[in-house]
Amino acid sequence: MKNLFKLIYRYHVVFLFILLETLSLSMVVTYNSYQRATFFDSSNFLSGTIFEKFSSYLQVFEFKQVNLKMAEENAVLRSALHQMLLKSNRGTYNSSDSIYLPRIAKDSSMKAVYRFTTARVINNSVNQQHNFITLNKGRHDGVKPDMGVIANGQVVGLVTNVSENFSTVISLLNSKWKISAKIKRNNYFGSLSWDGKDYRRVQLNEMPYHVPVQNGDTVVTTGYSSSFPEGLIIGTISDFSIGTGSNFYKIEVMLGADFKNLVIVGLVENKQINEIKQLESLNKYGN
Repeated sequence: MKNLFKLIYRYHVVFLFILLETLSLSMVVTYNSYQRATFFDSSNFLSGTIFEKFSSYLQVFEFKQVNLKMAEENAVLRSALHQMLLKSNRGTYNSSDSIYLPRIAKDSSMKAVYRFTTARVINNSVNQQHNFITLNKGRHDGVKPDMGVIANGQVVGLVTNVSENFSTVISLLNSKWKISAKIKRNNYFGSLSWDGKDYRRVQLNEMPYHVPVQNGDTVVTTGYSSSFPEGLIIGTISDFSIGTGSNFYKIEVMLGADFKNLVIVGLVENKQINEIKQLESLNKYGN
């Protein structure tokens, strides 16, 4: 202990310099948007490169499994999208994996274009309160923030940060993220989030107690978010009850996606998302 104090005393100027430099860099990144964006790009690139190298070594013996997963992902996506088209009785299917889905029902012919691509998971966590996923594709591959992420046609998360060759995804297993979801059988919707406990289950909130609910009911996306088409599976209701003194159910949803076995994921791009955001911002600011 005495030697430790001697060391600190001898090099206290150096330690103080490092501390002040760290605080200065932190303040520059925090309060300057350009430097913050540059920092995240650099950190994404560095961590992405490390994760990709490590992942490649682990998966060099699993290429057969990865190829099978990718083939399965493509098959499930094509099948699910084709079924949505048949149910909607409108839109066209394109062999390049672009698809037209109606956003406005009945009297409107407006259609939003969704494009589906794939990426490989190179880092993933399920045991934190705020879990993220790292993918091996970035701006160079056409990945953008707010793209939806799915696995086997089921919701996984949302792209948040993108560097040139990598991207990070906020996982559905992140207590800070919420998504609009509905019960497929009756179309009643609520807000879906994770309580940070079981990685296999999330909670469907704000569902009034007068709504008919059953165990086994399928929970899907509402389409209210411009990042996900309507009808993508999130999971099934595994348990529900009415909270004491509450007008809403407490609903547990068993997730469809296996977050401990994510290898290949699909990326969903709404090519009209900027137009939608610009229009909705007019309502936000009262213009």
